Amino acid sequence: MIEQPKTGIALALDDWRALINDDWRGLTIALYMVLVGYGVLVGIPVISTAWVTKLGFTEVEVGRVAGMDLGGLSAGAIVAAWVINRMNRRLIVFIGIFLAALANGLCLKYVDYDTVLWLRFLAGFGSGMYTAVAMAVFGTSIRPALAYNLMLFSFAFSQALEMRILPQLSMNGIYWVFIVCFLLTLPFLGWIKSYPKPRTQDTESMTTNKNNSSKPLLAWVCLFAIFLTYINIGAYWTYIELAALDSNTNPELVSEVLVWASLCSLLGCLIATLLSNRFGLLRPLLIALFTMATGVGMLAFGINEPKFLMSVFTFNLLWIFTDVYQMGSLANFDHGGNYAAYLPAAQGLGQIVGQILLHPY
Repeated sequence: MIEQPKTGIALALDDWRALINDDWRGLTIALYMVLVGYGVLVGIPVISTAWVTKLGFTEVEVGRVAGMDLGGLSAGAIVAAWVINRMNRRLIVFIGIFLAALANGLCLKYVDYDTVLWLRFLAGFGSGMYTAVAMAVFGTSIRPALAYNLMLFSFAFSQALEMRILPQLSMNGIYWVFIVCFLLTLPFLGWIKSYPKPRTQDTESMTTNKNNSSKPLLAWVCLFAIFLTYINIGAYWTYIELAALDSNTNPELVSEVLVWASLCSLLGCLIATLLSNRFGLLRPLLIALFTMATGVGMLAFGINEPKFLMSVFTFNLLWIFTDVYQMGSLANFDHGGNYAAYLPAAQGLGQIVGQILLHPY
């Protein structure tokens, strides 16, 4: 009797079972780490507003401070990616935690612009090292595309939580949240494998084929595409709350919309996964990018409440769309997870360029 191949829900359940059984401890701590490590990137609208309202920075100064934070994220991720296969990963994470906690702690005391500028770079650098290891764990999992989807699905909750909680806190309160979240990783460092797990014979045979030589190039192309996408995200997401408030949009409406639009990412992740299973990655990605650009472009002629609502909800829905497709593509070309550690670098660098284009230094 010939066993029929599994499809649909049965196949999806098998994939989830394989992912969890592979290394559930490593996957769990990596998921927590990416949510913490990307905390500034996804929470930048409310953090930028806090820098303006609580520290008195100008919008141009906010762009520079945010750029230094995300620049540090990129630099830290690049350094971690260079050494991640030769250096104990637990040590990399520990160094990242130390730098991020130290810099955020010093921000409690120093509030002048020049000092904060460099402290945010240091905080971002530590966060980049920390996050790169987590992304590498996802990249080396048995089902990397599924692991990325789990991460993106979880982002909707963490982003909504940041949008709800951070505006209620003082600037020092925001820094304390980041410090505590980083330090909470320390008891679970043992869940991270010190070095990459050895490749099984099946995995080696699967990844060694005639197209193997082209895969590094394709992985770099995926990372470059992610960089380009995050230029748009950086320009929009850093300043959207400030721009809405400057246009006399109701502050309570702005706050609520950012929370609910973040949860809208859940729907985006689900729809993107279903569409990719049916139509592949390319066509839905192109449509998502075009629609995302339209949602951003509608604000070029002025911001009012209906436009703000439509733009933010469209942006959050399709932000996850593009991440699902681009990270899924990277997973297809990066079987060993060697390039996954560069993801925070591509995203952070793209956001910096977006901020520079919007507010040149």
